[in-house]
Amino acid sequence: MSRLKVGVLGATGMVGQRFVTLLADHPWYEITVVAASPRSAGKTYREAVKGRWAQCDLPIPATVSDLVVQDVREIDAIASQVDFVCCALDMEKEEIYNLEEAYAKAETPVISNNSAHRWTPDVPMLLPEINPQHAEIIPAQRKRLGVQRGFIAVKPNCSIQPYVPAFQALAEFEPTTASVCTYQAISGAGKTFETWPEMIDNVIPYIGGEEDKSENEPHKIWGKIVKDEIVPRRSPIISAQCVRVPVTDGHMAAVSVSFDKKPTAEDILSCWQDYEGDNRATGLPSSPKTFLAYIEGDDRPQTRTDRDAENGMGITLGRLREDNLFDYKFIALSHNTVRGAAGGAVLMAELLTREGYI
Repeated sequence: MSRLKVGVLGATGMVGQRFVTLLADHPWYEITVVAASPRSAGKTYREAVKGRWAQCDLPIPATVSDLVVQDVREIDAIASQVDFVCCALDMEKEEIYNLEEAYAKAETPVISNNSAHRWTPDVPMLLPEINPQHAEIIPAQRKRLGVQRGFIAVKPNCSIQPYVPAFQALAEFEPTTASVCTYQAISGAGKTFETWPEMIDNVIPYIGGEEDKSENEPHKIWGKIVKDEIVPRRSPIISAQCVRVPVTDGHMAAVSVSFDKKPTAEDILSCWQDYEGDNRATGLPSSPKTFLAYIEGDDRPQTRTDRDAENGMGITLGRLREDNLFDYKFIALSHNTVRGAAGGAVLMAELLTREGYI
């Protein structure tokens, strides 16, 4: 298979930079376009990210550094140069909504990290190992948009990545209620300690919009396609609190959960160990070999030690024990800019390529 041409929209931001590093040497894709706001347009990519390259452990890819940044609003020009785009725009939600739909109407598949279309009824919100079947809504979306190739597919919020896979592996026991507190890294806000010194030695007990996303987005992932829309499921009921903590990368979740059919602790550990997810999402270039990994020890998982599991695409779990109010409690961790953002979106693109939508 010849490599498909991909454009990165919002390529100069933190998640856009992560897209660039993940796609630069991808076996299926090659970056032919980097695009951003008009203030970056016309500069080389190297010039546009000078002084704000956030991938400190990685250089700017040589294949991308000399590309000239294009204006993301030049939709027809960009669409003519790519097979699909990955979107990490940092704009007002309505503007992102309209731009993504305009790209889709220009016959360009849109793989989005943004939230603008997550609740559009015929837009799949994919966690590839869990709900790849939701891609089957794409023909209905194309019909609505009046296109042959274009569509929008989105990935869910980074805050839900640690615990939704853990719940999915236990689906046979029917989780009913859960309380989740997420401890979220500053990169989730597109920040570093240099650009956000207020976070040093600090915890902020509020992240705008995150609690609503954490409580409700899992229901769309677990929903069913009915006619031409995805109908969210109503359970389990999730109560969430989201806290910003002074770590660079890695979202941790402290989870308590009850079940309709209470499992034993041994049942839970066995399910987590055996869970690989839907086989349509296995064997892709970005697929983790081990999706869920349970780590023994009272002090694990830890963000700095465990966030890079499976190149940042794995979920680490620990501290499973019985709870006084719920049935069980545990800790879950995922890398927020890899699994939770660009990496999860690239995996989604791989799934949709394998399934013939791209």
